[in-house]
Amino acid sequence: MDRIAIFLSTSGHSGVDRAMQNLIPEFARRGYPVDLLHVRRHGPYLDPLPAGVRVIDLGSRHTYSCLPGVVRYLQKDRPKVLLADKDRVNRTALLARFLARIETRLVLSSGTTLSIDLQHRGAFERWLQRTSFGKLYRFADKLIVTSEGVADDTAAYTGLQRSHIEVVPSPVIPDALLETEIPPPAHPWFAEAGPPLIVSVGELGARKDFQMLLHAFARLKQQRDCRLMILGRGRQAEKLHELAQQLGVSDAVEMPGFVDKPYAYMAHADLFAFTSRWEGLGFVLIEALAMGTPVVSTDCPHGPAEILQHGRYGPLVPVGDACAMAQAMAQTLAHPLSPKRLKEAAKPYTVTASANAYLTALGVAPGSESGR
Repeated sequence: MDRIAIFLSTSGHSGVDRAMQNLIPEFARRGYPVDLLHVRRHGPYLDPLPAGVRVIDLGSRHTYSCLPGVVRYLQKDRPKVLLADKDRVNRTALLARFLARIETRLVLSSGTTLSIDLQHRGAFERWLQRTSFGKLYRFADKLIVTSEGVADDTAAYTGLQRSHIEVVPSPVIPDALLETEIPPPAHPWFAEAGPPLIVSVGELGARKDFQMLLHAFARLKQQRDCRLMILGRGRQAEKLHELAQQLGVSDAVEMPGFVDKPYAYMAHADLFAFTSRWEGLGFVLIEALAMGTPVVSTDCPHGPAEILQHGRYGPLVPVGDACAMAQAMAQTLAHPLSPKRLKEAAKPYTVTASANAYLTALGVAPGSESGR
């Protein structure tokens, strides 16, 4: 079987980490030898390490200084394909393949709406990433992204040819999860009969816009008794607690912190609320659908509209519109879709479906481009 190399430098708890923690074991299960090129003190972390997966220590905790290690690895092991993710890693991978002078296929990945994400970066970082995508990424075999919206945005913003970009669904959901009964979490709100519970998940930062969610929840609570639980950690935690108090809803709001794999919270909620200002996809939205939980979402760029098929599986509201979010939450609580129908929306993002698409994009699947 063709050897697959994967070069990443992640936080350990990001969307990329979760995707690769699903994808890498699936590649190994299918018999593909996988080498995970490891930047010290960075993820993803695989525990236990699947049979057939090697972790290659690149000798540094800084991405750029791992360049010699990547070059040595490529020259020695000559994998069929190298998959890299995130711009700094992608640039390093491009230079490493050039210096190694080998024919390993190179597939780069990006999962964010670049034109919006870079608005929040400094001028040099904006120039560097825009130039990288527009001028350098064409030397890779292809760029894969998480949604059609991200693909269109990347091409329009950077000048990279749209034909060089391929949309590949992320491996968000283990297949068995769609059929698994999950017990409620150990929290008193799940152990008692009470008012409807709304759950949301994400980093407590500006992009997730939990401030808007609190305003929407306060409006909704004027109409009916309900509770809100936000899972996550981040810089805005104290601000959000203060805002809940100012809005007079602190007794009905819980923020327990970060929860790894919060499926139980989603599965036993009455509603999942997604309020991001921008995304590359929206993993937690897919996870909630896989639990059969009704959802409402902002129509942010990009991902939610594609996941929800433009409102078929849940209402989409304008970004930042607390009034529209409150109305959508009220209507969805009153008239939820069936769990069976909601789970349909998650099926394109199962590990099996995603792995099939990834292997084809990487050029190692039977009938794929480099395998013909």
